[in-house]
Amino acid sequence: MALAKILAALLMAMALCEVSIAATVYHVGDSTGWTIGKVNYTLWSQTKDFVVGDTIIFEYSNQYHNVLQVTHDNFKSCNATAPIATYATGNDSITISKYGHFYYLCGIPGHCEAGQKVDIRVPHPPESPSLSPSPSPSPSSSPSPSPITSPSPSPSPITSPSPSPSPKPWPSSPSPSPSAWPTPSSPPPSWGNPPAPAPSWGIAPAPAPSPASSLHVSMGLLGPSMAVLAFVVTAFAY
Repeated sequence: MALAKILAALLMAMALCEVSIAATVYHVGDSTGWTIGKVNYTLWSQTKDFVVGDTIIFEYSNQYHNVLQVTHDNFKSCNATAPIATYATGNDSITISKYGHFYYLCGIPGHCEAGQKVDIRVPHPPESPSLSPSPSPSPSSSPSPSPITSPSPSPSPITSPSPSPSPKPWPSSPSPSPSAWPTPSSPPPSWGNPPAPAPSWGIAPAPAPSPASSLHVSMGLLGPSMAVLAFVVTAFAY
């Protein structure tokens, strides 16, 4: 910031030096001077490039003319009653010290209306580019790459586990029904009196079986346990 101010001051000083060196002296109306009815002062001033530091010289006969600096409104209406400044030497030198418009006229009645007035215009110079240091560009932060999100896998449909087939029950072997023990076809022989012989009908009766043979038959029909019991009984009988 301080460097910019120093540079601006140096440029201003250089500009003033150039103005002082290039200052120009202008004779209003050129060789004709400041008079009436001979020069168009509006056209004359438009052909000049006035700058700060230039000098304007009014040359005239002070017996017939004078120079008044007035405002813009008084300039337009040729009103000489309230001048800003008055010059009457006949060789008036005025140095331009600032920019803007400077209005002059002759205060002798009727001279301004006849065209003895001039507008000295000093335009502002073109603005030089600003020397203030441009702010250092802030490092552009490159946009951080947005993280690439991989598409989330679509959830697989949840299948309820199929019930495992219950093991088939082994076929239960039918419990064997208790076999009916064979009952003797004939009642056990009585161990006392022998049975009476059956009446014969012409056929000789078969001899009655001996107790041993009957016992053998019964043992074939009975189970092993009964056979053992029968054997013991038979042993006792004999």
